[in-house]
Amino acid sequence: MQASSPQAVSGGYSSGSADPGPGWRWRYWSIFGGQALSLIGSAMTQFVLIWWITDTTGDLGALATAGLVALLPQALLGPIGGTFADRYSRRMLMIVADTVSAVCILVLIALFASGQIALWHVYAAMFVRSAAAAFQMPASSASTAMLVPAGFLPRAAGLNQTMIGIVTIAAAPFGALAISVMPVGMALWIDVATALIGIAPLLLFAIPQHRTPWNPSTSLWSEFREGIRIVWQSPGLLRIYALLTAVVLVVMPTFTLLPLLVKEHFGGGPVQVAVLESLGGAGMILGGLIVAAIVPKRIVRWILWGFALSCATLALTALMPPALFWLATIFWALSGTTFILGDAPFTALIQSTVPNRFQGRVLSLLNTLMGLAAPVGLLAAAPLGEAIGVRWLFVLLGGLGTLICLLAFQSPTLRKAD
Repeated sequence: MQASSPQAVSGGYSSGSADPGPGWRWRYWSIFGGQALSLIGSAMTQFVLIWWITDTTGDLGALATAGLVALLPQALLGPIGGTFADRYSRRMLMIVADTVSAVCILVLIALFASGQIALWHVYAAMFVRSAAAAFQMPASSASTAMLVPAGFLPRAAGLNQTMIGIVTIAAAPFGALAISVMPVGMALWIDVATALIGIAPLLLFAIPQHRTPWNPSTSLWSEFREGIRIVWQSPGLLRIYALLTAVVLVVMPTFTLLPLLVKEHFGGGPVQVAVLESLGGAGMILGGLIVAAIVPKRIVRWILWGFALSCATLALTALMPPALFWLATIFWALSGTTFILGDAPFTALIQSTVPNRFQGRVLSLLNTLMGLAAPVGLLAAAPLGEAIGVRWLFVLLGGLGTLICLLAFQSPTLRKAD
């Protein structure tokens, strides 16, 4: 990536990328493809398990509990996972994480087959799989910078966001198709198969890595603090981290409350919710493809404008009258597109300006901040929505997010970074 002044963002640290050597395309695409299929399998499994809980209990509290056990372990264990990704073999961490997730599913398959499955079994599997993801995600993200040349990093970030968009679109219909033609226990075998596909390239290819020298007297916390120090001493990164955390804090409740907006304001049902979610995923795919094709040069400006437009179009979604639901779907898709236009360059910025031996910790710090900001934002938004209504809550949150991003343009540090 060719940022105008990476030192202004990274605080003077050298690039986190390295020459991947000959044959890097085959190696990168093999690992990327395997991880993509594994992610699709995991997302399908999540849909299948959530539907089983819904069909079995019909209880809102049970679904809320499922959401907590699927999200909190990943957020809370993120610092440890990031530190491990810098200290130990990232390739091995990815293999172990995928293996642990597959073993959990095998246990559930056996319990479904024996008829002894219970709700707590599913919760336990979700908890363990979320904990495994806390180690897998920073290892995978930090490995990308060592698999591709620096100039390919923005494209790699765009491709990764495209993959997430595809998962967003495909998980629900593929999961629904699977459980419509086979029992839940049999549908879970798909996840096992995709996990093995994801592991196979990791067994064949090595991933270069600059590891942090391990001092037995050094604690995990002190090592993670080094990652915090990298961000704290980099004025540009610190402000962008604060910006993204604030955006997630403000905007994330809207994703949870989307069905309520469709029902109460637009008078729709599950079909309309599915349309919005699918178009949002399609927008993410489009955003990822745009970043991969254009390769942004002025990274910080892309980040700020992307997040600002995403929040603005989110507010416009709720401002549409019920008769213009079709226009609301367009604004929702644009919100997904523009969010990726900001998020993908941010990932590439970290991968190209932070030394690779710190990237696991720096990326896991971001995941932890976002993972904790999401439930806090939801808890704060719920009573506000009761007071002003879900439609105006969407408008307020979208407008507040837009204002935060526009104010960030006034930061001399961020302007200097671009």
